[in-house]
Parts: sequence; C-alpha cells; structure tokens
Amino acid sequence: MAKRDVVFPPGRHALYDSHHYSPAVKSDGFLFVSGQVGAREDGSPEPDLDAQVRLAFQNLNSVLGAAGCTFDDVVDVIVFIVDPEQHFERMWSIAAEHWGGAPYPTATAVGVTWLSGFQFEIKVVAKLPAE
Repeated sequence: MAKRDVVFPPGRHALYDSHHYSPAVKSDGFLFVSGQVGAREDGSPEPDLDAQVRLAFQNLNSVLGAAGCTFDDVVDVIVFIVDPEQHFERMWSIAAEHWGGAPYPTATAVGVTWLSGFQFEIKVVAKLPAE
C-alpha cells in the first residue's frame, strides 16, 4: 500500500493524536475529510450548541484550506446530529451560513445517540483543485 497523503491543518486540535486518526487524506483527485466537530484546541467540546456547530465548520474549513480547497469544492456531506428531532432545524440553519449557493453538494443527515461529548459532526469529500 502506498503511504497515505495526509493533510494537517495549522493549529490542529488534540483529538487527531488522542484518537489516532488523520484530519484528511488525498486520493485520486479527492480529499476525504474525517468528521469535524466543534472541538477546542485541547480537544474538548465547545459547550454552546450554536458555537459548537460554527466551530465544527471552522475546523472543517481549516482542513479544507490546508489542502488548497474551500467548501465550494465539497461534493458530498454527511452530518451526524445527537437528538436531531430537537436540534436539526437549528443546526441546519447554522450550516446554511457556511454552505454557499447552488449548486449544493450531496448531503446526508444521520441521527445518532453519541458523539463523544459533541452534538454535531460533519464529514465531507472534496474535489481537489487541478494541479
């Protein structure tokens, strides 16, 4: 197997090391980004729900930027939400602040019972810019 082409953002949070995963991997013209949460630099969750969602997008944009991408390059999105019946509309309206205009990426929302202390997680695949 070839060595993974890993992308690390500047000022990455502690979860990558403590949970043993890479922020993103480049492969065949795409960037596969691990789920991003509203983690502070020490890996702890941002306690305010709205701020946690915004921080997840900030962390996502940091990873995308480290690979030379923006959210406009995202082709597929999966979001994980704890208690979506109560929080989906609120979180989705915050996500829309970062989404940009049409055409939109594909999207899947999944309700979960646990996200290691977080309430929201976003995972994406982006098309890498032509080199």
